[in-house]
Amino acid sequence: MGLLTFSINVTLDGCVDHQEGIADGDTHTFFTRLMDESGAMLWGRVTYEMMESYWPSVARGDQASPPAMREWAVKLEAKPKYVVSSTRKDFPWTNSHLIAGDLRAGVQKLKDATPAGVLLGSGKLATELDRLDLIDEFKFLVHPRIAGHGPTLYQGGLPGTRRLELVSAQPLRNGTVALHYRRAR
Repeated sequence: MGLLTFSINVTLDGCVDHQEGIADGDTHTFFTRLMDESGAMLWGRVTYEMMESYWPSVARGDQASPPAMREWAVKLEAKPKYVVSSTRKDFPWTNSHLIAGDLRAGVQKLKDATPAGVLLGSGKLATELDRLDLIDEFKFLVHPRIAGHGPTLYQGGLPGTRRLELVSAQPLRNGTVALHYRRAR
């Protein structure tokens, strides 16, 4: 069974708006490495649609982009992508698959079938999966910014405080800090 790792960009005040982070080579290299270490990606429908609207064109070379972004896009194109949705049934982007029905059972089945682990990149979905006690690790890229707005990490709330154990903390050249936590059991 693989681990489910939640990874996302977050500002110092907890904002997870994708437009508030530093989108540079350091950031994309960090996330490319995480994706390389994982067997599959997992998103909610909204995040999937945001990703689907941009990254395939970068992978094809239709959009001018720096090398680190292009590398991310090409690897993402090949990576299995799983989407939790109750409203959309068709996912034409390469290697995209639907998880429908019982959320706990569907995600547990994905974890069981993916020994290299699953990388989760959707804030709202992470809240739901954390409520179900399915997230094993957290890898946050904390940006040196205060956004002053939302959406924020775990905005939907949790039934109780989650204790985490620090595995590592690594500053990047762009001022972000990569934090790796494991769920304290």
